[in-house]
Amino acid sequence: MAEDQDKDSKTEDASEKKISDALEKGNVPFSKEASVFASLLGILLALTFLVAEKVPALVADLSRLIDNAGGYALEDGGDALVLFSDVGRAIALFILPIVLLLAAFGVVASLAQNAPRLVPERIRPQWNRISPKAGWKRIFGSQGLVEFGRSLFKFAAVGAVAALFLRSEISGVINAAITDPTLLPAQLLSMATRLLAAVCVATIVLVAADLVWSRFKWRADLRMTRQEVKEEMKQMEGDPFVKARLRSLAKDRARRRMLTAVPTATVIITNPTHYAIALRYRQEDGGAPLVVAKGADLVALKIREIATKHGIPIVEDKPLARSLYGAVEVDQWIPSEFYRAVARVIYYVYTQEGGKNASR
Repeated sequence: MAEDQDKDSKTEDASEKKISDALEKGNVPFSKEASVFASLLGILLALTFLVAEKVPALVADLSRLIDNAGGYALEDGGDALVLFSDVGRAIALFILPIVLLLAAFGVVASLAQNAPRLVPERIRPQWNRISPKAGWKRIFGSQGLVEFGRSLFKFAAVGAVAALFLRSEISGVINAAITDPTLLPAQLLSMATRLLAAVCVATIVLVAADLVWSRFKWRADLRMTRQEVKEEMKQMEGDPFVKARLRSLAKDRARRRMLTAVPTATVIITNPTHYAIALRYRQEDGGAPLVVAKGADLVALKIREIATKHGIPIVEDKPLARSLYGAVEVDQWIPSEFYRAVARVIYYVYTQEGGKNASR
């Protein structure tokens, strides 16, 4: 019941991070039916192209052994080893190509589903892999029942195809029983090849359905609860409260650094209390006036306070102060559209102060 409730609460699709973590841990969608189909297809090709060619050579080697049994001396262990070596070599030459073909098809079936990757986590010893309780749960749990149902359906489908094929070949089976015994192996090989081909055709649909199902179930198992999504977002982007605190500290440092530049200003343009813009202009440096500080409300009052303390002229110009505050950032030159208005302010300051601020 708890497992069903947990699944019901997982309403969100898996994030890219969770999918990436699952792949790194070796949790990938995998269809067992694709591997089985690859094995069946490999056996079919082996029966068609390898067995038919290799059986006569194997029969010839074993026939020489049987026909010339007296030619092998079995007086000691060395003679027995020679006999076993000859027989083993003949059998190995027959079996080895088939084994290599089946192995190649198995590897291709795995590579076609997922890219190869080394995952030490998959081979690390874990208690739940040998725990009887965990094994019992896997076998008789919901997942075990699903696997049992799939296996039962597959067995029924393949059995039905095999039964239909054998029913159509009943006359051939009867004829094989009364025909020349030397022709029986070829007949059985041909029948087995056609039966296996029919089973392969029947399992194509099962493999396609299992490929889709395995990927659907894999993504369903990776689904997340809303709380998990929130926690992951916090991990990836940082805690919002911590980020807000960091932003606040950064603004405080920038504000303090800005206020320390107010004594270098040439003039303070105010609104008169809502906005304050500190401009610095030096004729010898050339260029446009530079905004060294700006602020609104309490920060504006602080700029006025520092300016008064250091004798910086304060000029009230509501439209200009409001426009500069919205258009220019600290440590930026004023735009060209403000040249005329600011020039009038600076000219007024030089005229009233006798140019004493030019040395600032």
